[in-house]
Amino acid sequence: MSNRKRQKKKFSKYKLSSKKLNIDRIKNKYKEKEDIEILEEFNYHNILTKDNFKKVFKLLLVGCFLIVIINFISVVCYNYILMPRIILNGDKKIIINYKQKYKEEGYKAIYRGKNISKFIKVRGKVNSKKLGLYKINYIVKYKSLKRKVTRYVKVEDISKPSIITNYKKDIYTCPNKNFKLSKFKAIDNHDGNITDKVKVKTTKTHVTYIVKDKAGNVNVLKKRIIYEDKEKPEIIFDNEDPVYLYIDDKYKENFKAIDNCDGNITDNVEIEGKVDTSVPAEYKVVYKVKDKAGNERKVVRKVIVSTPNANGSVYLTFDDGPNEGTTNVILDILKEEGVKATFFVTNHGPDELIKREYDEGHTVALHTATHDYSYVYSSVENYFNDLNTVSDRVKRITGKESKIIRFPGGASNTVSRKYTPGIMSELTKMVIDRGYKYYDWNISNDDSEPGNHTSEEVKNKVINSLRKDRVNMVLMHDIKPHTRDALRDIIRYCKSNGYHMEKINMSTKMITQHVNN
Repeated sequence: MSNRKRQKKKFSKYKLSSKKLNIDRIKNKYKEKEDIEILEEFNYHNILTKDNFKKVFKLLLVGCFLIVIINFISVVCYNYILMPRIILNGDKKIIINYKQKYKEEGYKAIYRGKNISKFIKVRGKVNSKKLGLYKINYIVKYKSLKRKVTRYVKVEDISKPSIITNYKKDIYTCPNKNFKLSKFKAIDNHDGNITDKVKVKTTKTHVTYIVKDKAGNVNVLKKRIIYEDKEKPEIIFDNEDPVYLYIDDKYKENFKAIDNCDGNITDNVEIEGKVDTSVPAEYKVVYKVKDKAGNERKVVRKVIVSTPNANGSVYLTFDDGPNEGTTNVILDILKEEGVKATFFVTNHGPDELIKREYDEGHTVALHTATHDYSYVYSSVENYFNDLNTVSDRVKRITGKESKIIRFPGGASNTVSRKYTPGIMSELTKMVIDRGYKYYDWNISNDDSEPGNHTSEEVKNKVINSLRKDRVNMVLMHDIKPHTRDALRDIIRYCKSNGYHMEKINMSTKMITQHVNN
């Protein structure tokens, strides 16, 4: 039997276990010296075993900690010392709205403190017109080392749809009428027109519009209903403003006054001011009307009485525009020289130039949409289709309908014979019957004739044709650079030689040529 087993057997009568023994307590109970020595040896062995376990556990903890530290240091050294780094400005994960332009926030590459951003190549694009997740990869290669970083861009529909109504704030409705819901529409940046998705809840005091797009974005628009007439009546005139008259013409306005609650109240209109058509001058006439709720509308009309087509007058007219690079410069010159002109426009060129012509006080007149003789003069129907097209453009841009026209090639053109014999004789009568006035010319600067023209030739052609004993209607083309370059000299010649320069209006006497077809 081993010594260890003998010890266990000997002390079994003391009911001792392998737990740590209290030596002092046992010494008092057991007096045998041998027993005490054996007890001390047994207890020491147990204590040594537990202490060893604790030491091993602590060593394991320290070892694990050292491994983590070493790995961390290795990663840091690899990423920040041994390998180049790519640093992205902004977040690595970005969400942008549908159709929102993706803007790169920037990046740079560093290697051992040196900026190597010029070696970065960016791969990937974001199509914001298509929902989805996009990757932008930033790759840098330097000294056989390579690093790649990815930015994720998600395109989502995160905008609420718009609800568009005729109401700005509160809804004011007539006290004596039932409330009627006006037209509305809902537009979503991704789904388009979703008016059919709108739910409308109407009470006596409020109207609520609710719409949700496919992405779940909800818009709620609530309007208060107030039964009170806050809207001014309208005065509608048949003629444009200003009204142009010649001496001894009669001034009479055709108009009507309409109120949203009271209906037709033309009989309530008051007129202040008089026009003396025997004296050339600029007059103002004020029209006022008030509805039952006290809302008043006042309109001031300008009436210009002048001598008809005085001899020595010069009308500068420009065909075939507008055109960027020439028309805009011509408008600059006219503005600087304080001169008004007439532009017979087409469907070509930018809208903003036609708007500028109108805003700066020039006459915007109608020429042709296509300037295609084979189409325009192939039938009466085609001519008016072409004319209506350019007329619609002018009205859309200026808000005004023009009735001043110039035929492509002029009323005297013979090219129309090739397509429809006798069409010009028919058209010149029909346009008058439909309320138009057409204007030809008695001076041309020949800028559209074949050959290379200089600005000096264009200028001389005009000034050598001017006469004091007639009205001078000058044909030019604002798409021609040599006309643009000659214009200022032509204007200054007219000013210094006593010619007065005017624009065409509906009161201007028509200058026409002999009809040859």
